[in-house]
Amino acid sequence: MKQLKLPAVFMRGGTSKAIVFRREHLPAERSAWDEIFLAAIGSPDPSGRQLDGMGGGVSSLSKVCVVGPSSRPDADIDYTFAQVLVKEKRVDYSGNCGNMSSAMGPFAVDEGLVRSAGDEAVVRIHNTNTRKIIRARFALDEGMAAVDGDLAIPGVSGTGAPVRLEFLNPGGATTGRLLPTGNPVDVLDVAGVGRVSVSMVDAANACVFVRAEDIGLGGIEMPEALDADRDAMARLGAIRLAASVAMGIAPDAASAAVKTTVPFVGFVCEPHAARTLAGEPIEAADIDLTARVLSNGQTHRALPLTASLCMAVAARIEGSIVHRAARRADDPAAALRIGMPSGVLVVAAKVVSSAGQWVAEQGAFYRTARRLFDGAVYVRASRIGHVTDGASATTVAA
Repeated sequence: MKQLKLPAVFMRGGTSKAIVFRREHLPAERSAWDEIFLAAIGSPDPSGRQLDGMGGGVSSLSKVCVVGPSSRPDADIDYTFAQVLVKEKRVDYSGNCGNMSSAMGPFAVDEGLVRSAGDEAVVRIHNTNTRKIIRARFALDEGMAAVDGDLAIPGVSGTGAPVRLEFLNPGGATTGRLLPTGNPVDVLDVAGVGRVSVSMVDAANACVFVRAEDIGLGGIEMPEALDADRDAMARLGAIRLAASVAMGIAPDAASAAVKTTVPFVGFVCEPHAARTLAGEPIEAADIDLTARVLSNGQTHRALPLTASLCMAVAARIEGSIVHRAARRADDPAAALRIGMPSGVLVVAAKVVSSAGQWVAEQGAFYRTARRLFDGAVYVRASRIGHVTDGASATTVAA
C-alpha cells in the first residue's frame, strides 16, 4: 500500500504543537483537507492516544495550521487553523488558536514567505477562521526567527525568545459582535442545570463565562480531577451548548454539539491561593483572577490564549461575570494576571465604552515558539483516497 508524502513543519507555539503546512502543498479543494489532517494527526482514535499519527492525545497537541500568501492588502500571510478532534472523525475550523498564532510569524520568515531584515520582524497575520488581523513582533537572529531568550511561559519548561502578539480589534471574531446578546450578563435556562448567570463575550474567540460557585465548583480544581468529574463536565457542557445557541453560533443544541471549538466555556472566581501542576504555589496576592477553561470536552492545562484574551476583555466590561470576580485595577489598561493550572498568565486588553457600546481595541500577550522539525509527514493513501490536482504531494511505497 502507498503512503502520501506531504512537506510539513512541526512547531510549538506557546503551549500547543501543530503540523504546519504551506498552502501550496495541499490540494486546491478545501474539501480534501479534512481526511489529510485526520490521517496525519492520527484521528479518530477511540483510545485517545493518536499513536498512529502526530497528535499527542489532548486538544492542545491535535492541531494543524495552513499558511500561504495573504488574500488581503493589510496582511502579509493568510493563516488557517484546524482543530482535529482526538476521538471523533471531525476537523473544526470555527475558531483560532492563540498559542499557534505565535508560531505563524516565525514560520513565515523562516520559510521565506515574508522577507525581514535587521534585528526585528513584524508580520501581519490574517487569520481566516476569524477574519481578524494579528500582528506578531519577534527578534531575528541572522535573518531567521530568534529562538533563545529569557522569556518563560507557564506550562513550557525553559525559556525562549519572546513573540509579542497584538490582536487588533478582536471583538466579534466568531459572531460579529463583542457582546453577541448586547448584555454583559445574561441568565440562561440550561437543560439539566437550571437558570445560570453567564457572560457571553466574543473577542479573539467566542467564550461563555460562569462563576465557579454557581455551578458547585471551588475554582481551583485541577484538570485531571475536573475531567473525571462527570457531573461537573456535563453541567459545563450543557452551559456551552446553551450559550452557543444564545450567541447565534448554532441554531440548536444538536448543531452546537458539532461546533466543538467555540464557544470556549470557562469558570472564574476571585484570586485564590493554589498550586500548579508542577506543585509550585500561586499566591492570591500575585494574581487578579482565578480561572479554568474547557474546549473539545477537555480542561486545559494551560489556558488557551484566545480565551484568555477574551477573559481579559471581559474583565474590563463593567458588570460582567469576570469583571465582578477580578481584582479591581486602578489603571483600566493594566494587564490581567490569571491564576491557572500551569501558573500565572498575563494578558493585556484595551477596552473602551463608546456611544454606550463596549469596544475592544486591542489585546496583547507574549509567547515563545520554536520549529521542532521539518521534512515530510506521511499518511496512508488508503485513508484519504484520490489525491486531487493542486497537491504537490507524492506517493511512496510503504
